[in-house]
Amino acid sequence: MLDQHLQAYNYQLPEALIAQTPLVPRDSSRLLVVQSQHHHHQTFQDLDQLLQPGDLLVFNDTRVIPARLLGRKVNPAQPDQQVEVFLLEPRQPLTWLALVKPGRRLKPGAQIEFGPPEQPCLRAEVLETDPDTRGRVIQFQSLTGAAFEDVLAEWGEVPLPPYIQNSSAQPEQYQTVYAKAPGAVAAPTAGLHFTPQLLAKLQEKGIEQAHLTLHVGIGTFRPVEADHILDHTMHSEWVNIPDATVTAIQQAQARGGRVIAVGTTVARALEGACQQGPLKPWQGRTDVFIYPGYQWRVVEGLITNFHLPKSSLLMLVSALVGRQRLLAVYEDAISHQYRFYSFGDAMLILPEAVIADRANLSSN
Repeated sequence: MLDQHLQAYNYQLPEALIAQTPLVPRDSSRLLVVQSQHHHHQTFQDLDQLLQPGDLLVFNDTRVIPARLLGRKVNPAQPDQQVEVFLLEPRQPLTWLALVKPGRRLKPGAQIEFGPPEQPCLRAEVLETDPDTRGRVIQFQSLTGAAFEDVLAEWGEVPLPPYIQNSSAQPEQYQTVYAKAPGAVAAPTAGLHFTPQLLAKLQEKGIEQAHLTLHVGIGTFRPVEADHILDHTMHSEWVNIPDATVTAIQQAQARGGRVIAVGTTVARALEGACQQGPLKPWQGRTDVFIYPGYQWRVVEGLITNFHLPKSSLLMLVSALVGRQRLLAVYEDAISHQYRFYSFGDAMLILPEAVIADRANLSSN
């Protein structure tokens, strides 16, 4: 079946359309609106005109941590060996899974220092390699008595995606205005378009809002490598869906409102949480892989940015509107000079455009 071959999710994007810096104000970005039979072009500030009173927007309130650390390998013979550590996720207190450069020089037992050479504030030891990520498990030790989070806030950097090479963006511009739960290494970028003013305008119109947390991992940047997408192993991410959000979803459904996910991370969280039955408050890790043919359980519409070719996120959006239609929409967006990826423009997929049958969970 063609839709299961990786090359079917490829497209050509001019490099000049990869957005390097966010727009100001945030909601001045363009918005491509996908409806049942056609699509049209508006701006993100028009969102309140495109949704209906009683609809529910679900946001991911994760906050990007300063996950990139620059340090030195402890080696008296070569004291200036620079090391980059990219934190991925905590394993235990003061122990993290991380990507490191140069990896070949950082075998188990290697030590790294951070901070001023004359008075380092943090030391780390490589405990073991991680074959799944090709990263390292690293244990940190504060040398000043300060909490690790405080050292990280002072010496770490909020990482930008690898395709952003020439940006004047400030760290807070890579956070949503409602971010509050630290833990992500990448932003849920669909939410970057919202401003406090737009959120208030949506609320005034009767468009409800709820929040969950999914800590975005580095896997969001990694392309699918398997030629047959069903051979792809999906990365897992930590999710927290509180009781208030489940109640808000149930109330929206009961009143005939539509559940609109703000970003693919929200879609993964909600759909991952109800793989075994109806949606309930839940904490845990999800590795749900959504591609065409998927039966949607909760999500009815989606706000999303434009995604990389051959990515699992492109496959997720294809599961909503169909691969061929999505690629045609992308082609039109390119012809209209839309800005792509994290700091780029956005797309609104209205429920009327969704083609997939919905799963029936009433018997579970």
